[in-house]
Amino acid sequence: MLEDLLKKIEVFSSLSPAALTDLKSQMKLVELQDGAILCREGEAGHSMHLVETGELSVIKHGKDNAPVEIARLKAGEVAGIMSIVGDETRSATLRASGPVRLYEISHDDFQTLLERNPGIAQSMLRVLSRYLREEIEVVAQLRTRDVDSRLKMAFFDSKPYTEETFIEKNAEKCALRFYESRLSLDTVSLAEGFQVVCAFVNDTIDEPVVRRLGSMGIQMIAMRCAGYNNVDLKVCKELGINIANVPAYSPHAVAEHAAALMLTLNRKVHRAHNRVRESNFSLTGLVGFDMFGKTVGVIGAGKIGQCLIDIMAGFGCNVLVYDRVAREYTNPKIKSAPLDELFATADIISLHAPLFPETHHIINAESIARMKPGVMIINTSRGGLVDAHALVDGLVSGKIGSAGLDVYEEEKDYFFEDTSDMIMKDETLARLTTFNNVIVTGHMAFLTREALLNIADVTLSNVREFQEGKRGYEMTNGLWPKQA
Repeated sequence: MLEDLLKKIEVFSSLSPAALTDLKSQMKLVELQDGAILCREGEAGHSMHLVETGELSVIKHGKDNAPVEIARLKAGEVAGIMSIVGDETRSATLRASGPVRLYEISHDDFQTLLERNPGIAQSMLRVLSRYLREEIEVVAQLRTRDVDSRLKMAFFDSKPYTEETFIEKNAEKCALRFYESRLSLDTVSLAEGFQVVCAFVNDTIDEPVVRRLGSMGIQMIAMRCAGYNNVDLKVCKELGINIANVPAYSPHAVAEHAAALMLTLNRKVHRAHNRVRESNFSLTGLVGFDMFGKTVGVIGAGKIGQCLIDIMAGFGCNVLVYDRVAREYTNPKIKSAPLDELFATADIISLHAPLFPETHHIINAESIARMKPGVMIINTSRGGLVDAHALVDGLVSGKIGSAGLDVYEEEKDYFFEDTSDMIMKDETLARLTTFNNVIVTGHMAFLTREALLNIADVTLSNVREFQEGKRGYEMTNGLWPKQA
């Protein structure tokens, strides 16, 4: 086990088997209990440590000398590599987060090892040279941050298309820093030194994270999406952290994607495309139906729902609309309806409601039982609106004829990331992807050029209003305290 860990460390990866064996003989096993301090910031360091199991919290003193966790060292990671070259002052405190097993080698023992294996010194020089270049770059970034008087925003779960549109719309008015990492308790330390955190749908902004943000002086959380169910609004209000979202970045983008899923499933476009790629031009099994005259049930008649209603009416469909507020429609093909009627008569059901306790699993075993045989389910809103287990059962029984899912209740570990080299451990999601009458599109309904620019524009507008002292009721798109 120790030899495998050493081979993964760049400094030691090119050592001969004999040198590795010699190195192993100098390393001592150390076991720590939860909360134990391995070393303290500012103390002299005399040893290098290699984590075998568990995690070490890396803690530095921040504002008002308050401790701030800036990282976690996990299995295979090294701390104190400079200490084995010479006695160095520790730059951070290392504390066990749960039980930890690690290996330690002292400065004196390492010097003896170098005398016997000069190749280690050459390897270290190469690696330390790279470390130095990286540290110089980090210091330059920190100095830039310190002298930059603009409002500073930290973006989490950032992707290239996020950066492109925000940089374009920002016009250098705010200082933007983009992180690929999602916001969580493990990564929240990256927000140190910023005033605004910009988060997305799968970031974790629960009570522990919000309290850490508050202790770091974060004044605003700008959600670059419509949903905010992943934010602890109560704690934000308690700490005076402003919240803003983008309630309507492009309703047309999402509604059009819902319509695209309907048409693709109905006319079996995905299956026909795959067949033709294999030179199979058979039409057997690809029979669809005319959308004209079919009944489409729309659950949720906000801006996105209204856009879809217009699209479906344009196809000549009869549209049943369920919303908290019943509306009168001038088009005789569109009418408000109770859920029971919608479930019983709709050929296609499209979800556009927000996720609240009363809408959680609005599609479940009971509601599916009330639907027409062969019904099509479309969800481009929130994954939690659909009980995925009940959906699978409905697909297996044939009660549900097809399903188009842009969202999934447990999507956080998969969507927006490339997991193609991993085993999918979510058995329900894996099962859904095996059905030839199911399309899963990975939360991309919003992904149009217009929508991305609108998201950037509204988010930055929210931040400007915050800078101008417009908070709460005055913030056009603000949630706190208006809807908290």
